[in-house]
Amino acid sequence: MDNSIYIAISKQTALKGQMDLVANNIANMNTSGYRAQHALFQEYVQKQDSIAEVNDPISMVQNYGQYDDMRAGPVKTTGNKLDIALQGPGFLGVITPGGIEYTRGGNLSMNTNGELVTATGFPVADAGGAPIIIPEGEREIVFGKDGTIVSENGAIGELMIAEFDNYQNLTPQGNGLYKTDDAALPADGTSIMQGAVEGSNVNPILEMTRMIEISRNYQSTHKFMQGEHDLQLDSIKKLARVS
Repeated sequence: MDNSIYIAISKQTALKGQMDLVANNIANMNTSGYRAQHALFQEYVQKQDSIAEVNDPISMVQNYGQYDDMRAGPVKTTGNKLDIALQGPGFLGVITPGGIEYTRGGNLSMNTNGELVTATGFPVADAGGAPIIIPEGEREIVFGKDGTIVSENGAIGELMIAEFDNYQNLTPQGNGLYKTDDAALPADGTSIMQGAVEGSNVNPILEMTRMIEISRNYQSTHKFMQGEHDLQLDSIKKLARVS
């Protein structure tokens, strides 16, 4: 296969990965606390076979990862007493089958067991990693700015709020959840706002523009590859006639 085809294929592969992230961003533009994801690219230099007459390396495109846009999303007041918005860099601890994971999604509710849960049904963790249970009959639930939870009858618990040294080490798990092996730090720079939720930080207009640009680049690369293929076929036909 001609080197130009290899390079074009590497570009199309990278564009597909970028398109997947853009599509996921658009799908989650209304997801509470969602962080937009973007692709990272680098040049990949591949040595040619030693039997080739020309041993110059060829430069290809490699999609080697992604990064999350950690800017806060807009905060919307809901009036729902179980809704909370995290103001600052911290994340809310959540209990999942895979252990403690983290989210910015603050649209909370209570399940049939009285546990405080996320929109996807996972129990919210207290400061010790256990579920937070709202006693039956409690009506005036108040979230303090420091994450403490009280009612008209006294203290209920305290939210697990964690900050991290490097937020790019948080790996998306789906449903607005993130997982990391990094140690959680005290949430000294994060406070809780009750009766509000943080929206997604996705800019839908920007993401749609990116989608159009990626699509055009993919099509132009495909057109180039088709031209190279036709050129090779034409050369083969001419050689066949000569022989």
